[in-house]
Amino acid sequence: MRTVEHFIGGNAAGGGSRQHDIWDPNSGEVQAKVSLGTGDELQKAVDAALAAQPAWAATNPQKRARVMFEYKRLVEANMDELAALLSSEHGKVLADAAGDVQRGLDVIEFCCGIPHALKGEYTQGAGPGIDVYSMRQPLGICAGITPFNFPAMIPMWMFGVSIACGNAFILKPSERDPSVPVRLAELMKEAGLPDGILNVVHGDKQMVDAILDHDDIKAVSFVGSTDIAHYVYQRGTENGKRVQAMGGAKNHGIVMPDANLDQVVNDLSGAAFGSAGERCMALPVVVPVGNDTADALREKMIPAIDALRVGVSSDPDAHYGPVVTKEHKERIENWIQTGVDEGAELVVDGRGFKLQGHEDGFFVGPSLFDHVKPGMESYRQEIFGPVLQMVRANDFEEALALASNHQYGNGVAIFTRNGHAAREFAARVNVGMVGINVPIPVPVAYHTFGGWKRSGFGDTNQHGMEGVKFWTKIKTVTQRWPDGGGDGSNAFVIPTMG
Repeated sequence: MRTVEHFIGGNAAGGGSRQHDIWDPNSGEVQAKVSLGTGDELQKAVDAALAAQPAWAATNPQKRARVMFEYKRLVEANMDELAALLSSEHGKVLADAAGDVQRGLDVIEFCCGIPHALKGEYTQGAGPGIDVYSMRQPLGICAGITPFNFPAMIPMWMFGVSIACGNAFILKPSERDPSVPVRLAELMKEAGLPDGILNVVHGDKQMVDAILDHDDIKAVSFVGSTDIAHYVYQRGTENGKRVQAMGGAKNHGIVMPDANLDQVVNDLSGAAFGSAGERCMALPVVVPVGNDTADALREKMIPAIDALRVGVSSDPDAHYGPVVTKEHKERIENWIQTGVDEGAELVVDGRGFKLQGHEDGFFVGPSLFDHVKPGMESYRQEIFGPVLQMVRANDFEEALALASNHQYGNGVAIFTRNGHAAREFAARVNVGMVGINVPIPVPVAYHTFGGWKRSGFGDTNQHGMEGVKFWTKIKTVTQRWPDGGGDGSNAFVIPTMG
């Protein structure tokens, strides 16, 4: 059986006596194993990074950008291979898997312009004969801990910007679908990146703790569940590291009475059920304003859900495929039962879905709840599956409060033709990313990604200029060049009042 190994110092590296199963979500069978490392494997990666990083930091930004240009070309050339590999381990349909790779590649494109992004500031004549300038310098060795749901996009979000800024990087991907991250590292080497600048180590909590505790790792970026994000942030910052930790989400879609419901239904079908709902920017809660809007939306939503095709990940006609593991399938179905027990109306029940010929696959049919209440635990928590919950609001203010008061604040959307309502909503809602008639408001790569409240811990977001700030430290220089007079008339004097 195939074994996915670590990638350290530019080469495949074994290590660790434990292994983790990699499932085929379509069949429910184990298709490969991944080696789980320990602090020993991490130390090998750190040693490789320490040896390579000073020379990489001294490489001028334009040459670092040329590696990114070549990397972009190679990823594009290998897109079909990467999408198929990703799909086989995660369960995303091929088109969705290719989109996963492409959204990561968008950040690599941003990194191709890193010389401009790294430019500092300069003030001439800040004082008598004094100039002040700043420079951005790499931190040294950085690390990323990434989730299963975007095994290409999120690693590239992290290591692309960090490496372009002159750092070495250690990636700890999810053990559920680790093959694509390793392949991405191999392509980076092929693009001309020096050995030791990008390393991939596999593991579980033992490896995560080793990363958070290692003195030579200066910054950690994390994406995953909220409780673990909080843990990573707390432990990492206690050890003096710079940490950004992105957690869970419960994104709301507010539907105003003037919205185009046909467009809303089309958007919800993709945003709520695409990728089997395994996206932190999915739209699992719809909030129609007024009962008339809710009744009309429900009437249109049911046939749209019935038309969704659930299939194997290689089926070009499938809207979405299986979820990632048997345990996650059971977790989603347990949340559906919780919603029923709490008194929500289960309009469409996706439990017990079986695909002919793939009866042991990890498939969950689409589900729809109506009359969900804010006090329900199934509303408060992230389900992370193909489940859409309808929470009815009486008016705009109630809808605004639902999104603003929820413990998560990752993304939110409003569907309306009223410019004033949209502007008011965007200004007042207590959520980090807002869509106006855009169901999944993930910003483009040259802007920045990040949620609020329990969706994000840390002060700096991912990618864009916020990413450049996170992966660098700023140094400010105040300089003057005296004329050489020895009588003290040109001595520097600290400015005083008066």
